[in-house]
Amino acid sequence: MTDPSSGPPPASGRRVLVLPGRAFGPYVPQVFLPAMAAVRRGAELVALEWGDDVPSSEMPTMVAQVEARVRPVLTGLDPGRTLVVAKSLGTCAARLLVEAALPLVLVTPLLRAAEVVEPLRAARAPVLLVGGTGDPLWDGQVARALSPLVCELPGADHGLFVPGPLADSVANLARLTTAVEEFCDTVVWPPRTAQA
Repeated sequence: MTDPSSGPPPASGRRVLVLPGRAFGPYVPQVFLPAMAAVRRGAELVALEWGDDVPSSEMPTMVAQVEARVRPVLTGLDPGRTLVVAKSLGTCAARLLVEAALPLVLVTPLLRAAEVVEPLRAARAPVLLVGGTGDPLWDGQVARALSPLVCELPGADHGLFVPGPLADSVANLARLTTAVEEFCDTVVWPPRTAQA
């Protein structure tokens, strides 16, 4: 999946782990484009899929089910070489991700749920939070209290769509992708610590 003309080779040992939302899996643009930002910087794509056993919608059960699926995938991941991109349902693994000290890109995180917010308060690794003001599950004030790295999209819903021409929603995806590229280059894998 790596474009050989852009970025270092996969021998970098870097990985990007994608934890998708409830619908459509890890290849929707809201998570795939951020993952590609890491792939273009030499990361191997590791994508989790929920399959037919999509977790419950009751929060404590949902968190337990997501953690059970994510825990084995985290084994052996190097925080210095790994980036996690999680959307919505995938952010229910917040406690495990914070404990693993992995840098995170959380797209439309469930910021109305204590099970997601409270672990993020203890994050030692950098966290980029991305959401829209039209998403009832987003809380910009909470996001800014959790991290100085926030990409808030005016009017965007839980899919980062806005009313009007689709080009406006595509522009949101471009803003998301640019924010992740900057996060990779200045925070996660800055040039001074880049490894071949």
